[in-house]
Amino acid sequence: MTRKAKPAMCTTQCFQVASDDTVEGQSADDAGAEQNEAVRRVDPLRISTDGAASIRDHCDVAVEKILSITVEEAGDYTIMCTPCDVKALTVGFAFGEGLISSIDDVIEFSYQPDRQTAGLRLAQPAHGESARNLIITSSSGMCGSRNIARYLAGRITSEDSLRISGPLLRTVAEQMHARQRLFARTGGTHAAGIFTANGEFIAFAEDIGRHNSMDKAIGKCLMQKLSTAGCGVVLSGRVSLDLVAKAARAGLEIMAAVSAPSSLAIRTAQRCNITLCGFVRGRRATVYTCPHRIEGVLE
Repeated sequence: MTRKAKPAMCTTQCFQVASDDTVEGQSADDAGAEQNEAVRRVDPLRISTDGAASIRDHCDVAVEKILSITVEEAGDYTIMCTPCDVKALTVGFAFGEGLISSIDDVIEFSYQPDRQTAGLRLAQPAHGESARNLIITSSSGMCGSRNIARYLAGRITSEDSLRISGPLLRTVAEQMHARQRLFARTGGTHAAGIFTANGEFIAFAEDIGRHNSMDKAIGKCLMQKLSTAGCGVVLSGRVSLDLVAKAARAGLEIMAAVSAPSSLAIRTAQRCNITLCGFVRGRRATVYTCPHRIEGVLE
């Protein structure tokens, strides 16, 4: 059984932003090469809205590319994404859609960067409704389309083992920000970091899409056979239903985001027994659901 991508199958390895995120077999040159794939230099004009002279402003922007994913006998999907951590994205996406339950379900991963295609061959092909030629933009995910009713009805719920302090919320948000190398260069990417009860990150990823960064982080855990159950996730942007569905699927108990959640995200987090925190910035946070996991918080 193939447990990790081989160079012949995937010429672009995972770009990591910290030593504790390193994937076995990745060199510094590989990481640098993938970082360069994720950004592009442009030369726009920077102007003054007061009418002053414009100047040429050399800067980096986040790359957005089409990635066509084929999951054997399940469907073909077109994802708009940043082309780094492609295997983690593919595995995490398949997991979020219920096409696989663990990395053991994957017997082959293929990636052709020149054709912008990736594929998964499964031990037991997922038969069922397919989503052929479905385009998933970088601004919205699939929202757990295959099992959306199960999340809305609260039939998939997280356990109740994780407890953290309020200061730890601030710590993980600060740690996420410190790791956002692509964002520091471009200002145009989102991030997701999966953390344990003591605030240790077990996975981190960036992408132009919020849901893609979450899929990548979960995919990294699957690839390394690290359980996400009983962990939390910190996110750089707003929280919508698709992200809550992915968290519930992975057994995550706390979601901490620097921005706001949607009404449906709040409703679904409550029904899935997930502690949803928004506006985690500086010394404040807003807890929308299940506050008992934050020590010292009284309802």
